[in-house]
Parts: sequence; C-alpha cells; structure tokens
Amino acid sequence: MKDFDNIPALMADLGKRAKAASADLAFASAERKHAALIAAADAVWANRAQIIEANKKDLEFGREKGLSPAMMDRLMLDEARIQGMVDGLRTVADQTDPVGEVLTEWDMASGLNIQRVRTPLGVIGVIYESRPNVTADAGALCLKSGNAVILRGGSESFHSSTAIHACLVEGLKAANLPEDAIQLIPTRDRAAVQELLTMTDYVDVIVPRGGKGLVGLVQREARVPVFAHLEGIVHIYVDKAADPQKTLDVVLNAKTRRTGICGAAECLLIHQDVAETLGRDVITALQAAGVEVHAEGSLAIEGSVDATEEDWGKEFLDSIIAAKPVADIDAAIAHIRQYGSNHTDCIMTEDAQAAAYFFERLDSAILMHNASTQFADGGEFGMGAEIGIATGKMHARGPVGAAQLTSFKYLVRGNGTVRS
Repeated sequence: MKDFDNIPALMADLGKRAKAASADLAFASAERKHAALIAAADAVWANRAQIIEANKKDLEFGREKGLSPAMMDRLMLDEARIQGMVDGLRTVADQTDPVGEVLTEWDMASGLNIQRVRTPLGVIGVIYESRPNVTADAGALCLKSGNAVILRGGSESFHSSTAIHACLVEGLKAANLPEDAIQLIPTRDRAAVQELLTMTDYVDVIVPRGGKGLVGLVQREARVPVFAHLEGIVHIYVDKAADPQKTLDVVLNAKTRRTGICGAAECLLIHQDVAETLGRDVITALQAAGVEVHAEGSLAIEGSVDATEEDWGKEFLDSIIAAKPVADIDAAIAHIRQYGSNHTDCIMTEDAQAAAYFFERLDSAILMHNASTQFADGGEFGMGAEIGIATGKMHARGPVGAAQLTSFKYLVRGNGTVRS
C-alpha cells in the first residue's frame, strides 16, 4: 500500500476529478451505464480468485486487530458472496434508469407546462466499514443514478475493496465512461476521511455506513450534508395474538441468520399474556440455537442472563438478544420509541387491527408484520443493492437505492409566455 505525504492535496485531486466526471455522467445514456455495470459484473466474476486472495490479506489484518466473529463474518468473501455481488450489479444494471424520470407534470393557466424530473445529486462520498461488497453496491448505485462517487472503505477491507474497485473501473472503461466516476481513496490514513467530510466545493452528500462510532464522527465533523445510516436497534414485538409457529420461525431467522448485519433482531418484547407460554418457548429455541438471552421478569428462565438497563437500546451485532415482557402493545410502542433507532421494527400478530395500530403509531424507516427483520435490505426490496439504510427523515429513508440518490429539478416550458 502506497503512503501519501500530502493527504489534503490527494483528496482535492480526487474531488476535482469526481466533479468533472459527474458533469459527464449527468447526461450519460442509460445504455452506457447499463453496459458499464454489466462489464463490471463480468470483471468481478472473472477476477474472483484475485478478489478472494486480496480478502485473505484483509482477514489476516482483521484477526490481528482482534475483530469480533460478527465483524469477521462481515469482512469475509467467498465465491458465493462474490456471486451475490455479481447478481447485485446485474440487477442494478437492469433497473429502469431513474435520471430524467418525470415525477409529476402540470399545466398552468399562464400557458406554462411544468415538469418535475429526477436529476443526479452530483458527487457522493461513501464511508463504510468492514463489508467489502459495499464497494460494488455503492459504486453501482451511484453510477446508475448518474452520480460520481468517492469511496472510503474500512481499513480492514482495504485489499478486497481495491480489487473490487479495479473491476468497476474496467466496466467504466468498457462503456467509454469517465474512469473517475468511481474512485476509491487509496490510503488507510484517517486524515483522508476528515478531508472528505469538509470538501464542500466538490462533494454534495456523504453517506456513512457503519457502526455508531463512525456515524457519530461523520455527523459531528461533516460540513457536507449527510444521509445518516444509524444503528439497527431492531425490535420484535410478539403480540398476544401471535401465531406460535410463525413467531418461532421469524424470531430465530431474524436473530440467527446473520447476527452482524443491521437488520438482525436485538430486542424481543413479548405480551405478558403469552410470556410464560410462547415467550418462554421462543427463549428456549433461541438458547438452543446458541443465542445468549438477556431477559427480565417471567422471561428469565434457566440459562438466561439477567437483563440490565444497558441491554435496552443496544446493538449487539452478536449472538445475544435482550428480552422483556410488556403489558400490551402500547407498552411495546413506548419501549421502541424510547430505545429504538428508527431503523426496523416488527410485530408478530394475527390481529390485523393490532398490526395497523403498530404501523400507525411508530415511525421507524421500516416496519414489518410477520416477517423477518433480516429482509431490511435494499436487495430484498427489489433495489438490487443499497448504499445503506437511512434512519433520518430528510430526503431519503429506509434502503437507499438508485432512485433515492437523486434530487429533482423543474423544467418549465412556455411559448413566448410573459407574466402579467
């Protein structure tokens, strides 16, 4: 890895090149962007052996850093995960191009015709931790939406991200699009992040994808607008009208399928009327699956750990879950409002009115009914990939796909029309 003595100069150069590339991308045809993404997908698959070799260096670096098993899982690439990246690139390629889409149109009595159409944001800075596949996801979505992107992967995924980025550049070359449309910061130096956060002359928005520490740093230090991807403090409320088998299936999948992703369930809230029956069955099943349960009240059974105040509102990202009985749906909603992160929350119930009430009274970016929270993912929403899940309320919420990486402009047409 090359060291760079002058980080501000390095970042200014990246910014200038990205800005220039964004001007060309803004009117690049849908066909050329599609061709670039298909060529990039082909390059990723053709170079999968080199990507896996690069990933081995990152895994060794991660072990030396003492990363948790969940973080190591996020970092690891194998052929199946590379196939997932390839599929994501192809899915994004095949989606309708959002740029230029007419969102609405109307005529005025003055004779004006007015359209509101999608337009790229410009230059996007993406800062992410561990998961090297974000390199492909973010690059693809930014290209599809006509934006140039400056990528800053986690230090632990440096080699993998570099190898994947090279494939994206191959795709750009094949489609005769500017290579500077997708750039990867070529150093682990944290000073590069500080520079990126303040590059208001070149960067239009920052998307942080990672843990609370990273997102907090970005929100504190950024002078560029931020799409916040906060913690996934994900709750499942098991209502008194929950179906036992559906609940067991969904809770186990939501917690154990992959514990290190932001859609993994972190807290169970169980209606007191079923706490000693279905509730205990769920706790027992979780323990049998190797999950450490921090429980209180009637859910504290043999093998569980006594829950403390620190367990509420905690993103474990591990085989640990917090659990407590609640008096009713209102108590569950109050708990989620107090401790949640507005990411994803779920209700298990066969009572349609209870589900509607839960959906109405909570304002998380994603609300689910009788479905695993592991579906909180842009790919599972039909977006092909996501650049993150935005938990704020401005501009983008939930999975951020290509369409969410656009703004809009007004096109106003007249015929010598003057204002009286």
